[in-house]
Amino acid sequence: MHGANYRIGNGQPYTRKEFIKGKPQIKIAKFSGGKRDGDYDYCVQLCSNEKIQIRHMAIESARLSANKAIEQVAGETGYFSTLKIYPHILLRENKMIATAGADRLQEGMRGAFGKAVSLAARVKKGQVIYEAHVKKEHLEAAKKAMHGAAVKLPITPTIKVIPLKPAVA
Repeated sequence: MHGANYRIGNGQPYTRKEFIKGKPQIKIAKFSGGKRDGDYDYCVQLCSNEKIQIRHMAIESARLSANKAIEQVAGETGYFSTLKIYPHILLRENKMIATAGADRLQEGMRGAFGKAVSLAARVKKGQVIYEAHVKKEHLEAAKKAMHGAAVKLPITPTIKVIPLKPAVA
């Protein structure tokens, strides 16, 4: 299974998990981390530049990378991060045998529903994928962490910095 086959979400998404036996488990361990109610100065966001499907392994990898980088600088209570997307969509694959003599074993397109292999989240252009709230002294570390997380995703997202408090004149 190639990631390129599932990168662009064409057609209607398949989300009916109750009809599938042996559905894949979601790989995302936590959707938020750090201290929720802190006095933070900035919100650093990872935003999509295009319409795409992101598989749950890539989402979890990006989350782990960003959290680890921010936590090393800010500590466990110096930041708050959240994932803003959820992988609802079931990805299916109709496996075909590609060896010699496979023509006698395969049934081609007969009953080609496919086996559930993974989960994905459909992301629109401009949608926030991941965000972290940090204090002013940890802003550069958060930007660097977001860049490290962006490498794990199948697109090149934009990193936005939004001040949470009005600028003091």
